[in-house]
Amino acid sequence: MAFTPLNALNAFLAVARRRSFAAAAADLGVSSSSLSQSVRQLEARLGVALLTRTTRSVALTEPGRRLVESAGPSVDQALAALKVAAAQPGEVTGLVKLTVPTVSVSHVVAPVLTRFLARHPRVEVELRVEDSMVDIVSEGLDGGIRFSESLERDMVQVRLSEGFRFVVVGSPAYFKRRGVPEKPRDLLTHDCLCIRSGTTGALYQWELERGARSWRVPVRGPLVTSNHHALMELAESGVGLMYAFEPEVADRVKRGMLRIALEPYAAHVDGFFLYFPSRSHVSPAFRAFVDVAREVTSEPRASESRPSRTR
Repeated sequence: MAFTPLNALNAFLAVARRRSFAAAAADLGVSSSSLSQSVRQLEARLGVALLTRTTRSVALTEPGRRLVESAGPSVDQALAALKVAAAQPGEVTGLVKLTVPTVSVSHVVAPVLTRFLARHPRVEVELRVEDSMVDIVSEGLDGGIRFSESLERDMVQVRLSEGFRFVVVGSPAYFKRRGVPEKPRDLLTHDCLCIRSGTTGALYQWELERGARSWRVPVRGPLVTSNHHALMELAESGVGLMYAFEPEVADRVKRGMLRIALEPYAAHVDGFFLYFPSRSHVSPAFRAFVDVAREVTSEPRASESRPSRTR
């Protein structure tokens, strides 16, 4: 790869975002060795180390982090502008990169993406489904979807749904065998299907509330996982209790496969929000995505769920 500052900068950004020379080289269609050489030349030109390399990982130095935050959005905008220049008049092209939590996929992401991709077929969407919090600026993402309680105040926020609840559910067989918890503290003696936080690595404490009071219960049980489908299947099988996003289990509750416990203590969250940095220039492709998201979520839904909550 011939050295030019812009080529080297793009190479560095690819490595910084993927935290891997091999993955970044595959994305750019070059060899890992030429990519490494390009980044080293950039470091030599700047006189600072941008990456800390070990045999197993790549991490950003402080100068590297500052370069990603300051130059990343501009490089992304320049690449998007090249695609726009080749588009037909009025046609939207480009790439939209989003981070979304698992529980949002069927409820809000799929309806928005279905309409968006049908309307703008030349736009590509890179969807990262992950439950940990992500720095969308340093990761080079256009935006994300999370609950409002997780968002920084300097982010633009677009409401995508009404509020929801998080509920404790179990199978009829489980309740017959172990009884039904009546108070939040009763969960300490029950078999609970535990969730490990992708952000902190700690086991998630189940959040409950009633009136002005709130509880964070350090539950324990026979299983720890972050896979929502596994949680539902095992809860339905009677292995233990699950702390669930209510719309995700509503159909199983309706059919009697799961029952809600501690319903007076169900915790509420304000809803899903699309968010993105207020200081960044929004690409035409992402602006089109925001417009479709507003359009879809402003329409009345055939079967609107009751207000509910999330982590």
